[in-house]
Amino acid sequence: MVLAANPRASLEGQHFHVVVIGGGINGVAVARECARAGKNTLLVEQNDFASGVTSRSTRIIHGGLRYLEHSELGLVRESLREREKLLREKSHLVHPMHFLLLLNESSQRSAMKVRAGLWLYQRMAGKPPSDATEMELKRLERALDAGHKWSFFNYEDAQCEFPERLVAEWLLEAVQAGAVVRNHMEALAVDVAHGRVRGVLLRDQITGRDARVDAAWVINCSGPWADRVCQRSAIRMGKPMLGGVRGSHIVVPRFPGSPNAAVYTEAVDGRPIFVLPWNDQVLVGTTEVADNSDPGKTVPSADEISYLVRSVAQLFPKAKITAQSVKYSFAGIRPLPYSPDNRPSAITRKHILHDHADDGATRMISVIGGKLTTAASLARECARKIGLSATEPHTTAMVPGPALDPLLDDAVLEIARIGAVSEESARGMLEWHGKRAADIARMALVSAELRAPICPHTSHVIAEVVEAYRREYAVTLGDVLLRRVPVALGACWSESCSREAALRIGAVLGWNELTMGANLEAFEMERAAFLRPAPQETAAFEAAAD
Repeated sequence: MVLAANPRASLEGQHFHVVVIGGGINGVAVARECARAGKNTLLVEQNDFASGVTSRSTRIIHGGLRYLEHSELGLVRESLREREKLLREKSHLVHPMHFLLLLNESSQRSAMKVRAGLWLYQRMAGKPPSDATEMELKRLERALDAGHKWSFFNYEDAQCEFPERLVAEWLLEAVQAGAVVRNHMEALAVDVAHGRVRGVLLRDQITGRDARVDAAWVINCSGPWADRVCQRSAIRMGKPMLGGVRGSHIVVPRFPGSPNAAVYTEAVDGRPIFVLPWNDQVLVGTTEVADNSDPGKTVPSADEISYLVRSVAQLFPKAKITAQSVKYSFAGIRPLPYSPDNRPSAITRKHILHDHADDGATRMISVIGGKLTTAASLARECARKIGLSATEPHTTAMVPGPALDPLLDDAVLEIARIGAVSEESARGMLEWHGKRAADIARMALVSAELRAPICPHTSHVIAEVVEAYRREYAVTLGDVLLRRVPVALGACWSESCSREAALRIGAVLGWNELTMGANLEAFEMERAAFLRPAPQETAAFEAAAD
C-alpha cells in the first residue's frame, strides 16, 4: 500500500498524438518538447520519474572531454552548447565546477596530448578556464600519494547534484504545456496492427487497472528496457538495439584532504574515473562492465566496489579509504548501442533514434543512448523526426520575473521572510526549487508543522514534501525522499531518519498507522535496493589485507 495523493483517472480509450514510454531525463525531455509543439502527449513510466539510469549517473553536466579521445567532435560541440544552456536556464540546479585532471609519471596519457586536448576543448567551449587557487593545489598535493610526481591540468565543466530535481522541473513544464504524465504506469506492450503502431497497453501499478490508449506515434525512451519493450510488443528485430554497460559508483564521507574541486584521473587499471565533491560527501565512479541482465535489479559487484575503493585509496593514501569507508554504492545500466566487437569505453556515447518502420512498426521510434547533458537537444531532434517543429524558448522559467539565485543573500532573506523559516531552510528551498521556492515558503507559513524539518538532520521542511505530493506527481515516500526532496541521499540519513520523517509527514498528510507503516516499509525496501552497502566479503577481505 502506498499513498496516492493525486487522483489517477483512467486513461482507457483516450487518444494521444504521442505516447512516450520511459520517464528518465530523455523521456521527460521528449514529452516536454512534443507538448510544447502543441501535440496531445502522454508520458508513462513503470516506476517513478528519474528513478532509473538518471538517478544512477555521475551527476555531471559536461562537454565530454573524454570523447575527444575517440574523435567525437560533434558530440563534444553539442554537449558544450547544451551545458551552457543548462547553466543559464537552470542555474539553481546546474552549477559551474572546477575540474583538475591529474596525471603522474606512470599515467597512460601523455601530458602533451592532454594539453592539446584541453586547448581544443576550451576553444570549442569558447571561454578560458579559471585556474585552481594555489591554496587548493597545495592542499590537494599534500593529500595525494607522495610517491608520485603529479601534473595538474585545469578545466571547467558543471555539476547537477540532483538530476532528479531537473527532471521534476521539466516534468512540470511538460504538464503546463498540456502533457498527461503517469508514473508507476507500466507499458505492457505497443499495439501494432498491419505494420503500424495503433496504441499502447498500460497497467497502473497503483490501482492494478489495465487500459489501452490510441497513439499516432510511440517514442520508446525506456533506456536499458528498450529491447524488452519491443520483445513484449512482438516487434521482430534482426539484432538487439542495446549492449548494456553497467556503471557503478561508491559514496564515501569527506576525508581530510578530500578535493573541493572535481578530480578527473586514472583508476588502478588506467581507465579514467572521477572523484567528486557531492552532497557533502565524495562520489567516486564509474566502472564499465558489460551487463545485459534485468536493469531493474542491477547492483554493483564486489569486484567493482573493490576496484573503486583501491583506486581512490591509491590516489589518497593518507585517507586510509577501505571498503568499510563506503557509505553506499549504486549502479545503473547505460543503454549504449549494441556493439559486441568494441570495448565498452570505445562505444559511442552519441544517441541514436531507431525508426521501427523496417521492423514492421511504422511510427515508432526507439531512443538509444543519450546523457544528462544532451537530453534537451535529443528531444528536439526526436520532435523533428516525427514531423514537429522543435521549440527553443528564450527561457524555461515557469514563473515570470527575475531569477532567484540561492548564492545571493537577498534572495535567501526574502524566502526566509515569506515563509518564516530559517535562512538555511530558505537557501535549501532556493537550491532545489528555484523560483517556486516562494510558493513553497508561503505554504510553510500556514503552520509550524509545515515549517518543521523533514528530519532533525536536514534544513529541508515538510512543506517541500507536501508540494511534491500535490504538484510534482510523487506517489510513494520513495518518490519524495529519494527524488523530489532527496534528503535520503544525504550523509547522515539512517533508518531512524526514515522513521522520524514518516511520522512528521504522516502527521501533516493525515496518514493512519497502517498507511504510515506501509509507506515506511516500502520506502526502506526501495532505498536498500538502490543504495547498496559494500558487500561484506569485500569489507572482510580488505580488512584482512590491512
